[in-house]
Amino acid sequence: MKDIINYYYNFDILELEENKIYASFTYYGSEFYFVFFNRTEEELKDILELIAELKMKGIKVHDIVMNREGKILTKVGELYYILLKINAPKDEEINFISLCEYLNKLRLSNASSKLYRNNWGELWSKKVDYFEYQIKELGKDKSIILDSFSYYIGLAENAICYVNKINRVLGLSENDHITLSHRRIFYPNLNLNYLNPLSFIFDLEVRDIAGYLKIEFFKGEDSLLDLKTYLKIQKLTPYSYHMLYARLLYPSYYFDIYEEIMNNGEDEEALIPIISKINDYELFLKEAYYEISKYTNLERIDWLLKEDPKV
Repeated sequence: MKDIINYYYNFDILELEENKIYASFTYYGSEFYFVFFNRTEEELKDILELIAELKMKGIKVHDIVMNREGKILTKVGELYYILLKINAPKDEEINFISLCEYLNKLRLSNASSKLYRNNWGELWSKKVDYFEYQIKELGKDKSIILDSFSYYIGLAENAICYVNKINRVLGLSENDHITLSHRRIFYPNLNLNYLNPLSFIFDLEVRDIAGYLKIEFFKGEDSLLDLKTYLKIQKLTPYSYHMLYARLLYPSYYFDIYEEIMNNGEDEEALIPIISKINDYELFLKEAYYEISKYTNLERIDWLLKEDPKV
């Protein structure tokens, strides 16, 4: 990989760190990441426009560096890579309050962007169908997955039904905020990941909020406190309140690890910290329901709330 980078970018790097996803190195005091390109070329055009707009707003998003041929994409074997130059301290954390502020810095005025996502129910349904096929064909020796898979598929289907019903009953309005969002939020939420333009999409602002709350919960942090803070500082529409709850329901935290196990050889035991908190997360979902219900008439989840004296 070092020879490829040196050739295509006219660099003379001596050392780099490399794994199956990226190679990183420092050159004349700047940090670079040579990363696998997993977006479409149609999306790339909109990403470049978005980078320019964010820079005008003073956001130090990573730069995309062209190669010696004047191209953005560099082919390595059968795959394409992009070189990113890091413009902000990569290990600096964007905390929850800062995350909320970022979401107000760039909103989508129309739905023409190729980066816009608005079909959660359809996307989740396709994923669930594929996971069920995959586990049937390839999961016979995965005892930890087999013992937990049905529960999380059920939770996902619950979230899908919830989203589909709210889309029918309420639907997106012009008052719902479509903001700069990310395919995945990490915890801690570092500049390295958050300012990576290859992660950018446009979606409801609650996408990133819910993603952050879920992942910090499983890191042992007080997600309920952050949820309360968000609800106090940001007024949403009834539709967005419901979509916030739907994303908290959807178990992306389980499926992300599941995919690493099935596709990349991760050890099954990586799921144990998630599975061990099933009851705790159900309690969080109950408490989240009560908190969001203070702001809107939230559609209830009967199996989660049955026999609860609060409802």
